[in-house]
Amino acid sequence: MDETILNQLKKYTILCVEDEDGIRKRLVNTLKYYFDDVLEASNGEDGYDLYLEYKPDIVISDIEMPYKNGIELIQLIRKNDINTIIIMVTAYSNEEYLLDLINLNVNHYILKPINSDNLLTGIIKGLGDKLTKNIFFSIDCYFDVQQYKLFYNNEEIILRKREIEFLIFLHDNKILNYEQIEEYIWKDKSMSMSALKTFIKELRQKLPLELIQNIPQTGYKLETFK
Repeated sequence: MDETILNQLKKYTILCVEDEDGIRKRLVNTLKYYFDDVLEASNGEDGYDLYLEYKPDIVISDIEMPYKNGIELIQLIRKNDINTIIIMVTAYSNEEYLLDLINLNVNHYILKPINSDNLLTGIIKGLGDKLTKNIFFSIDCYFDVQQYKLFYNNEEIILRKREIEFLIFLHDNKILNYEQIEEYIWKDKSMSMSALKTFIKELRQKLPLELIQNIPQTGYKLETFK
């Protein structure tokens, strides 16, 4: 993980609201690795009391809880507060809450089951432009926009300019088709399929992860990591 991001996370206070003791303990233990100030509550009512007392920067909450559920908790917070970052933990079975969550300006959602990677990725996405902009391909693989370099486990992966441009365009497009690759990557030069295949093969050999997925007869897309 980018040290710059880690250092930025340290300054935030985060409140974790989860009624299942085992899940909450795992979440809190993970959060304490990234945040200096971590608060926890087992229900929405206690969570709201902690929110009022400490005014955390980030609230991460389950939806279905006793005394006050996650929707009721966020409704109370959003009455007078549009700045706190709200991240909801949800399951596919919670689709009936989707409209409520949209109306409450929830910053991000994390689907169950939760692991350390999708937890941290969800928090980073929830914070959005509050953090220094880097392009994350996975939790440990990112492109530093300012340095124009790719890193994996904080070590630079040496790439050519065309290879870097390809990864950035791949990130910005759901599918990068052959015509787009020729226009944006090859630019004013003609691109043969054999040249493209050689380019992709050499790039894959340099990358520490299987980031590039082929879409037959169409182009390429970015492999997603949870």
